[in-house]
Formats: sequence, C-alpha cells, structure tokens
Amino acid sequence: MRDTPKRQRRGAARARTVSRLRLAVMPMVRRAMSTRIATGFVLAATLVLPGCGSGDTHSTTASTTAKVAQATTAKSGDSKAAAVTIDVTEMKFAPADVTVKVGETVTWKFKDSVPHTVQGIGDKAMGINSPIFDRGEWSYTFIAPGTYRYLCSLHPQMRGTVTVQ
Repeated sequence: MRDTPKRQRRGAARARTVSRLRLAVMPMVRRAMSTRIATGFVLAATLVLPGCGSGDTHSTTASTTAKVAQATTAKSGDSKAAAVTIDVTEMKFAPADVTVKVGETVTWKFKDSVPHTVQGIGDKAMGINSPIFDRGEWSYTFIAPGTYRYLCSLHPQMRGTVTVQ
C-alpha cells in the first residue's frame, strides 16, 4: 500500500498532536515530581524539628506527654485564687519573671489599650496558649517543675518566664 499525500498529511497531523500532548503532559509530570520532593522535605522537617526550640538542657521524652497543665479563662467571680498575678499593661508583662510552686496557678490580667496573648515558647511551654485579650484575665496551673518561657504572639518583644519549683 502506497502512502498518498492525504495519508502523509494525516500522519504529520498525528505526529504534531502527539508532540503537543507530550509538551502539555511533561510540565505536569515535573510539577508532580516537585510536589513529591517538597512534601518529602516538609515531612522530614516535621519529624526532625519538634525537638528544637526548648531552652532545656536535659531530656524530657516521657514527661511532655504524661504531664498536662490546666488553663482557664477566668471570670471576675471565680473563687480559685492565683499564686501569682502578672499584669499585662503598657506593652509589657509585670513582673516579667516569676517563681511558683508545682500546682500553683499564674493569672495574667490584661489591662492594656491593645490586644495581647500569652504564648509558650519551646516544647515544655507548649500548652501555654491564651486567646487574644485587651481586657480580662487568663490563668494557667503549672503541674510540672521547670522553666517556662512565654511571649505575646502579637508583640514578640514582650517576654516573660515562669519558674516552677
């Protein structure tokens, strides 16, 4: 069977179509491969980085899951007295550094014209996480000894430390 000009044109059109499809599909394959590689890096980072950021020099592998502290948003009529009260006013925590005993409660009283939070820094202080306040108070009961660093997530220059003995 002889190739006629009509068959030759059809063959050339098919070849162009296949070529266009390859050009359209190849970027998707590359994109899929890039996505897999990026996902791999993110997964590796989430497995490696959780241990970073704590100021502790000793290992606390089992204690972070076994010891859970309690946080409450206190209303003005609550009867549970705080061992220490920290005022959040004029863009600072006052006092910034406090010491309490195991089982005692620290209350942050928000009295500023701008909103603030109390956010724990590092693995040990992970449970310290208040809502955003400009007025009101928030309490946290410390049930494990150690040093807990915290900051205002809206104003990171505002920092403090609670030492639990």
